[in-house]
Amino acid sequence: MKKIFLCTLFIILVLQAYAQAGKMIWEKTNYQDAPWVFNASRPNQISEGLQNRHLSVWSSHGRYYDGNKGVWKWQRPVLFGTTEDLYTQTIVLPYLIPMLENAGAIVFSPRERDWQRKEIIIDNDGHSNDYKEESLKKKWKNTSTQGFSFHLGNYNDGENPFTSGTARQVKARTKDTKISSVIYQPTIPENGKYAVYVSYQTQKKSVVDAEYIVFHKGQETHFRVNQRMGGGTWVYLGTFEFDKGNSINNSVVLTNHSSHKGIVTTDAVRFGGGMGNISRGGSVSGLSRSLEGARYFAQWAGAPWNVVSKSNGANDYNDDINSRSLMTNWLAGGSCYVPNVNGGKNVPIELALAVHSDAGVKLDGSFVGTLGICTTQQGTRSLGDGLSRQVSKALAQQLVSNVKKDLDKAFEINWVTRSVWDRNYSETRLPEVPSAIIETLSHQNFPDIKLGQDPNFKFTIARSIYKTILKYEANMHHTKYTVQPLAPDNFRIEFITPKRIRLQWKATYDTEEPTSIPTSYNIYTSKGRGGFDNGVNITNSYYEIDLTPGLIYNFKVTACNRGGESFPTEVLSAVCRDGATQTILVVNGFHRLSSPAIINSDTEQGFDIEADPGLTYGATAGWSGRQANFDKSMIGKEGINALGYGGEELVGKIIAGNDFNYVKEHIEALYHAGKYNIVSCCSKAVEDGEVNLVRYTLVDLLLGNEKDDGHSLYYYKSFKPTLRQQIANYLNKNGKLLVSGSYLASDMQSDEERVWIQNNLKIAYDGSNVDNYNSFVSGMGMSFDVFRTINEQHYGAYSPDNIVPVNNAFSVLNYADGHSAAVAYKGLDNCVFTMSFPFECIKDVAARNSIIKGIITYMTNK
Repeated sequence: MKKIFLCTLFIILVLQAYAQAGKMIWEKTNYQDAPWVFNASRPNQISEGLQNRHLSVWSSHGRYYDGNKGVWKWQRPVLFGTTEDLYTQTIVLPYLIPMLENAGAIVFSPRERDWQRKEIIIDNDGHSNDYKEESLKKKWKNTSTQGFSFHLGNYNDGENPFTSGTARQVKARTKDTKISSVIYQPTIPENGKYAVYVSYQTQKKSVVDAEYIVFHKGQETHFRVNQRMGGGTWVYLGTFEFDKGNSINNSVVLTNHSSHKGIVTTDAVRFGGGMGNISRGGSVSGLSRSLEGARYFAQWAGAPWNVVSKSNGANDYNDDINSRSLMTNWLAGGSCYVPNVNGGKNVPIELALAVHSDAGVKLDGSFVGTLGICTTQQGTRSLGDGLSRQVSKALAQQLVSNVKKDLDKAFEINWVTRSVWDRNYSETRLPEVPSAIIETLSHQNFPDIKLGQDPNFKFTIARSIYKTILKYEANMHHTKYTVQPLAPDNFRIEFITPKRIRLQWKATYDTEEPTSIPTSYNIYTSKGRGGFDNGVNITNSYYEIDLTPGLIYNFKVTACNRGGESFPTEVLSAVCRDGATQTILVVNGFHRLSSPAIINSDTEQGFDIEADPGLTYGATAGWSGRQANFDKSMIGKEGINALGYGGEELVGKIIAGNDFNYVKEHIEALYHAGKYNIVSCCSKAVEDGEVNLVRYTLVDLLLGNEKDDGHSLYYYKSFKPTLRQQIANYLNKNGKLLVSGSYLASDMQSDEERVWIQNNLKIAYDGSNVDNYNSFVSGMGMSFDVFRTINEQHYGAYSPDNIVPVNNAFSVLNYADGHSAAVAYKGLDNCVFTMSFPFECIKDVAARNSIIKGIITYMTNK
């Protein structure tokens, strides 16, 4: 017995020593040369964020090929309208990666990060007019190494596209004259956002600052790419808005201008994430590449076969799990953090994070919560540069504890954590850098996913993860950190002279993070149909600009400090007209973000996407289909009988959410209504008394799908008491109010609220208009179509209100079933025009222009 005890003790001590071998911080190991990619057009400076830190971050799973069954399938079951393969992307792509990049990090993802289904590839081997070389002082020629080659059709398993073509090179030129260049000018199939990836070959004399210029909707953004690393794969620059068609205003240009002597190389450039094109078992997935597992992206990105398929083609499921870490090691190999991996790409990746959700249920209705995972007992004894594997455990522990702290503080929910597992998981065993898995919540437990599908929950958990990485990296390098600010609030625009406007806003303070106070702001501007510029950084909380008459200006603002940049405000707009003597104010009261409608009774649970699909932050590809099984007694079951089981009719579909840019659509229409100056503000600026409505000839209040739905984590009342007071004061002084929104009557159903809308809007609620598939509205001498169902282009007016006139008002527009959709009132006291669907949901631009002209004429004529 004593021998057994001593042997056991010896094994424990050996394992502990094994796990603790190595250093606990990077010490002198610190990459300080040029980053892989640097946005040279960024207006703010980052000195205490994640600048020059290279991270590998991915969302879990993805569609894969099951060789035994001969089918493509998800790795996790469809539950509550989604699957883990889709759900975790909705945290990582719109929230976590942008936060890390706003802090200055260079983020690699082993899964395709662009939901865009279209893909345009321009390659030097393609003999296309879209590829144009210009050789001046220095001449372009082929490199001595293989490059990318594109062919139509699918790619066979094991076919490496980066080993069958050529690449081009030219000597760098330090002078800024006689510059040689290559122009990649795609034919964009439709307006939209497209990720831009470049590729090149790393040579012995490659420069560290190859100059790329992305032209997007007439704007240009400059990047410097360190070509001494990352050659022979896709290198992400950013995601940009491009116009349909072929134009130099939507292109990528590479020059040979550099601060260093050496070689500039170039290969293919890719626009958009595209569709999966790796054939397995004679078929492709049929989905966008972003929804597939990492294994297939690794092949498309030129990774060697032992990275793509550790199983040598026998098991795609295992290959997918392993390829996430192996691709990270392949890129990082040869860098200061992973010097022991030969044949790598020298990218100084120093941390790997996998974002998952988990299974498991709680019969008592409580949370399953968050789990961290690390591996210290298996794998190599120490990490790439001699770090102890214990550093991964520290990362996992901090992720879990900080998520609880941040969620509890934000939402007062007493979130549950399940400690940290130290177990043998591929995603934490294989990486040669500190790594962790965070199981954010249980996608099988409705109390978890009910919160987890709220966009504000996703933002908060993503910000918590970002902050943990920021602080962890600062500790690993013994440096200072500053947390990036939150987005500004109270955004408003006003005229200070007939052709000059002032933008104003207020800082939003994160009381939990004292370093997050903003010290400056970026102002982004677009004009007319052009794209947003790269911004100007200022230290004041206001900005003045002269307007060119007749040109619509659009603005958004971010807050900045040494740690990085916040998310942007909503987009506000302004326009001035020569000879205008009156001003219209557009008020944005549409800020709602929410999960779909919730069913939660003693017998049923789930999301009712048909009743209300909710509103994501921008577009999403995170839904699989409508839930079919709401039977609460089936909790924890699997398959068709499981609570939460549903369809897959929405798989691969992009669904529009709240883009926070609808003021622009209103002002573009109002521009055609007469000779007015027009400005805009957010509703909070009105509620707080920062904007005086009485100054304006007419107020256009857009409410979109704003409502207090009863389950959202934030309060989105269409008419909050302070807003009601300001509107009533305005109308009492002969004001003219145009208001539109889907739920402006049903959201006002207390006795006091019903009286208010009757007295001020001259309407009463008459039920919901539930026939969303019969979407035409008629009246005022015309008929037009309205977005009423989920689609890719625009959020819809889902089951909007029927409204009836009261107090001498009259109905002017009707839904297809005859119910009233708009009510007008014009009296000696004021004038009000109320639409029970969002004006911006009218599909046809000409129809919007025509109807708004009729409304404004009616309201302003005496």
